[in-house]
Amino acid sequence: MIIAATVTAFTLIAEIGFGLPEMWAIILYSIAIVVGGIYPARSAWVELRNGSPSINTLHIAAVIGAIYLGLWGEAAGLVVIFSLGELMESYASDKARNAIRALVELAPSEATVIRNGRQMRILTEQVEIRDIVLVRPGEKIPVDGVVTKGSTTVDQASITGESIPVSKQLGDEVFASTLNERGALEIEVTKLAQDTTLAQIIKLVEGAQMKKGKGQRFSEKFGAIYTPAMFVLAIIVAIVPPLFFGQPFDEWLYRALVVLVVSCSCGLVLSVPVAVVTGIGTAARSGVMVKGGIYIESAGSTQVVAFDKTGTLTVGKPSVTDLVTVSDLSNKQLLEIAGALEKQSEHPLADAIMEETLNKKITIPDVEEFDSLTGRGAKGKINGNNYYIGNPRLFNELKVNINKDHVMQIEKLQGQGKTVMLLGTANEVLGMIAVADRPKENAKQAIQSLKEAGVKKVVMLTGDNRLTGEAIGKELGVDEVRAELLPEDKINAVKELQKQYGQVAMVGDGVNDAPALAQADVGIAMGVQGTDVALETADIALMQDNLDQLVYTLKLSKKTVSKIDQNIAISLAIVAFLVVTALIGVMPLTLGLIINEGSALIIIANAMFLRRYQWKKEGIRTKNNASDIPLTNVE
Repeated sequence: MIIAATVTAFTLIAEIGFGLPEMWAIILYSIAIVVGGIYPARSAWVELRNGSPSINTLHIAAVIGAIYLGLWGEAAGLVVIFSLGELMESYASDKARNAIRALVELAPSEATVIRNGRQMRILTEQVEIRDIVLVRPGEKIPVDGVVTKGSTTVDQASITGESIPVSKQLGDEVFASTLNERGALEIEVTKLAQDTTLAQIIKLVEGAQMKKGKGQRFSEKFGAIYTPAMFVLAIIVAIVPPLFFGQPFDEWLYRALVVLVVSCSCGLVLSVPVAVVTGIGTAARSGVMVKGGIYIESAGSTQVVAFDKTGTLTVGKPSVTDLVTVSDLSNKQLLEIAGALEKQSEHPLADAIMEETLNKKITIPDVEEFDSLTGRGAKGKINGNNYYIGNPRLFNELKVNINKDHVMQIEKLQGQGKTVMLLGTANEVLGMIAVADRPKENAKQAIQSLKEAGVKKVVMLTGDNRLTGEAIGKELGVDEVRAELLPEDKINAVKELQKQYGQVAMVGDGVNDAPALAQADVGIAMGVQGTDVALETADIALMQDNLDQLVYTLKLSKKTVSKIDQNIAISLAIVAFLVVTALIGVMPLTLGLIINEGSALIIIANAMFLRRYQWKKEGIRTKNNASDIPLTNVE
């Protein structure tokens, strides 16, 4: 392209300024045409042989026609300007993929491994599972693993998009390419270099560019009709007026060539892919992995969002919500006895009580004669007194009197979706402890933001009991709750919503969500907190366990779809203007080509605005509008 442009410019200057002989000008223009046009000519020949002409074919036909008319300068200009358009397309694609290339360079190439008590530097690819890796302050973590020694804060924006460093200590998971800020860490390796979260992100984003969305498929189908139609129109323009109306052949052939040239719309070719690739790259920089253009387009057209409950809308583990005494015991004494009885239990409800004792800094007394009562609770002797803790069925078996007020209190708590445990003796109930899986801090706000972003309906699909599901759903403001669902029931629910509303997005994090994620038009997994099965099945992965990132994703998807529509409309409008002016003979060949290629610059610039939208964890809500979508315009 550079050689062709240089020769063409030199020849043009020599012709105008120094009177270069016509023969030498033709020779030099011919060199420029051959050098710059050889690759488009090869592509055009292959396309013709395969019966699928494209813009390359239109371009070469226009060059040949210009040569026939003796317009050697115009022919060379066609080659140069069209090559410039190809270069712009390549530049746009490279620019949009910069974030993906940057990901590859994030992970350090070497790691410090402790083997047999000795520290050694080896290539990251040579690190093995269960190796202990030493990461000093200021170093990047080379592999995924679990902290076995030390504590620090880690900047993991490159993986999750979080702008605030995260505290890490014994037992916490860390990711390759994230930055260790403060203390030294020893990390047990859990994934090989080729299997790290970063490596999977790179594979997902690269694979995404191979999957085409509706806009891309429309563009290809349109092109399959558009290109032959332009050829037919050019042939009609060149033949019909001279043949049937006695018009000069060269004049109408020139108009036909202009039609061919201006219909070679680089802008139309770029309209969809440059927006899709830019949208995917922007999402990747914000910790959102989109597996294909089809999914970013589908997310932008979502009418219904269906959520799993546990771990998606809720924290995913039970915690104490209510302490109710029905005796002389204080809340503190109630928690002391409960903590002593549950200390030796491995039940999740026991974990909730133990966590509450830690939060309240309760000193737990010793327990004697402890006995676990499978499926009902536990018992033990504390300070010489026998106590029981468990579900109401246990106290019914003990024939303890549960009076009407107690029953009303139990039913009230259960009606709020809470699990109630009773604490007492063999003779009386002393108190109640209610436990529930709490909604995530920002879940209600995120659901409201989804509705304001254009989602028609928000549905909760849960395997939990109806009381619990409806209580959580009412608290969060979802439109519909479907409870007590098996995995196949969730699939059927998604199918029903698709028939009724159209595009459905499913958000989940567990193995039981995988079938519904696959059935939905867009399956969205809750990132690093989700199971491998959910992440593999989903079309989009949120690398933070933060529902605001979901709202950002849908908003970015809508922006991407909007840019696609804008680009297609702009391209078609410019092509229509150029073709009409070419037909009536007022559009010169070179000017038409310049305007045509200039439209590609408009399309690229319009799509590149998507790069400015990045999600930021803090500052999501503004003072002026408490329901703003968490999409921040970053210069």
